[in-house]
Amino acid sequence: MEGVARAGAAACNFPFLKQTSMKYTGPKAKICRRFGTNLFGSDKYDKILQRKPQGPGKGPRDRMGRKSEYAQQLAEKQKVRSIYGLSEKQFHRIYKESAAAVGQTGEMMKQLLERRLDNVIYRAGFALTRTQSRQFVNHGLFTVNGVRVTVPSYRVRGGDKIVVRERSKTSPVFNPILQEHEKYMPPKWLKVDAHNLSVEILSAPDAESAEQAVDIRQVIEFYSRR
Repeated sequence: MEGVARAGAAACNFPFLKQTSMKYTGPKAKICRRFGTNLFGSDKYDKILQRKPQGPGKGPRDRMGRKSEYAQQLAEKQKVRSIYGLSEKQFHRIYKESAAAVGQTGEMMKQLLERRLDNVIYRAGFALTRTQSRQFVNHGLFTVNGVRVTVPSYRVRGGDKIVVRERSKTSPVFNPILQEHEKYMPPKWLKVDAHNLSVEILSAPDAESAEQAVDIRQVIEFYSRR
């Protein structure tokens, strides 16, 4: 019963997380305001946070009190899910695969999340946000080793080469992105050729290259309770 009560308290503090088996499809600004940070990369969320730094909803936020350890772990899990745009089913599957693998579960989770094709395109600087990179993959704008891939969760390996399809290279969508990322430095595990709109996977992602805005330890502890 205690676990149910804690879960209920967490849901009250995080109302948009009630349906944890599904992806949140509401305003992303609410998620950023709830966590107090820009989870999605777009400049517009930084501007929103400057205007409205407090969490969404009415009433004094300082009356919420200190969140329980369970609520903190739940919030961190939902935060990571939001950053990578995953459903609970997808995210839990990554956790189980990581827990069964040799090595530290947290490091393996970071690797599997970073090796998603939509994330690689974002990390390479060919999209301004992960949401945009997911749309690019869904529309079939990229090939992996010469084969068109339309699955954002496709997992890349060392030696894979990702290239924008020839018919898509002339699309005006990439010009402003490359200009925006003119001084962008991709992680060391990626070899990016911005001129040819291609990226080669040199190695597995290391811990330093993974998303730094998350505490993967809390995610592991949350799932360990089950």
